[in-house]
Amino acid sequence: MNHMVHLGMTASQARERLLAAAVEQAMRGGIADLSLRELAAAIGTSHRMLLYHFGSREGLLTAVAQAVEEAQRAVVSEWGITSAGARRLWEHFSDPRLWPAERLFFELYAHALLGRPGTEGFLDNAVEPWVAAITPAIAREAGLDGKTARAEARLAVAVTRGLLLDLLATGDRDAVTEAFERYLHHAGHYALAAGQPDQASPPA
Repeated sequence: MNHMVHLGMTASQARERLLAAAVEQAMRGGIADLSLRELAAAIGTSHRMLLYHFGSREGLLTAVAQAVEEAQRAVVSEWGITSAGARRLWEHFSDPRLWPAERLFFELYAHALLGRPGTEGFLDNAVEPWVAAITPAIAREAGLDGKTARAEARLAVAVTRGLLLDLLATGDRDAVTEAFERYLHHAGHYALAAGQPDQASPPA
């Protein structure tokens, strides 16, 4: 019994190490265009090991995207959603260094909508974890009831994600950032409710 538990822990740790290496590769130069064999070579393993731990190329890419998303939600939780925090987050999310991981996310989003094998569970984690992560802060800072705060959180996720898609499509960071500033202006009641007037927002 102990031997089986030890084997299970070893396999789990091996999977985590491979996933961490794949995430690093995704952030460094992208992985969406690589075959499974190319991916394996890039992170110093074999394609058979990747198949064993992730089931398929798509399974690995989905695991990578979800790991990156979890890390980004942690950043949001740490920096908050006040006006100053939102601007700092936008600088972070719009940074070209994140573009490879964001391209992977949108590619897998499309694959999951088409029901491609290996993307099971991706859609379940695409929206709700983000909404759940920022709803409490919106409710607290804007003094909203839970239902309204959830709707505002969903709007914030949709606007930010849509602008990131615009950014990847156009590469026009200045224009997209200006649009994000307009969104902050419209949603400025969060900062006001928190006692932090949004003086840097563009005038109406």
